[in-house]
Amino acid sequence: MRIGAQLFTVRDFCKDLDSFSESLKKVADIGYRYVQVSGTCDYDAKWLDFELKKNNLKCVLTHTKPELLLNDTERVIENHNIFGCKNIGLGSYAFLEENIEECFENFKKDYTKVAKLLSENGKYFMYHNHAKEFIKIGGKPVIQLLAEFFPKEILGFTLDTYWIQAGGGNSSDWLEYLSGRVPVIHIKDYAFGPKMAVIGEGNLNFDKIFKSAQEAGTEYLVVEQDDCYGENPFDCLKRSYDYLRARGLF
Repeated sequence: MRIGAQLFTVRDFCKDLDSFSESLKKVADIGYRYVQVSGTCDYDAKWLDFELKKNNLKCVLTHTKPELLLNDTERVIENHNIFGCKNIGLGSYAFLEENIEECFENFKKDYTKVAKLLSENGKYFMYHNHAKEFIKIGGKPVIQLLAEFFPKEILGFTLDTYWIQAGGGNSSDWLEYLSGRVPVIHIKDYAFGPKMAVIGEGNLNFDKIFKSAQEAGTEYLVVEQDDCYGENPFDCLKRSYDYLRARGLF
């Protein structure tokens, strides 16, 4: 498995192309060679391809705006071909507890065609969970119902270790359940509070998580910390990187 950085962590430093470019350099200087592009300013696909190559980086996943996925899927595919990224992700969906069944039906209606078209063009649609996907319908959490409805060939899951814990789940269990459809996962630690934490500075059992991810076929462990609580997010990414490198990952 390889380790990467989720640029959403440093989104406040990617609000224009100049700062985005500088942030890619800083991430590369830490030692990361893989990134997820998410939460940044708008960019041209050729610009991103140039900047990634300049910094010896590879984009392994994006979070793409819903309106582009739904209304301009072909252009999304073309752009991802330009900067060489297979996995195309949706960052979140409005699964609301008060009308969860309707939300689930709407998701199926909206994204089945998208997932199939991406697959037909050599891409993989990736859904990123938060805690709300553990709301249950008929005794089953939404994330399980998504896995049951969509074949693994057209829908993968960017499992997020913090949000699984926040939803009352266990990351190792869900990695096992979704084996074969988790090529990229988000790793962030869970500390008392609850608070998001630098990897290794919280309470999640990463020994088990790494083992389960390996067995599930995960290729990339992408570090994400949505909230750094006033710390410099690049410093947080560096401490997570150092922890993972000490564990033999790179």
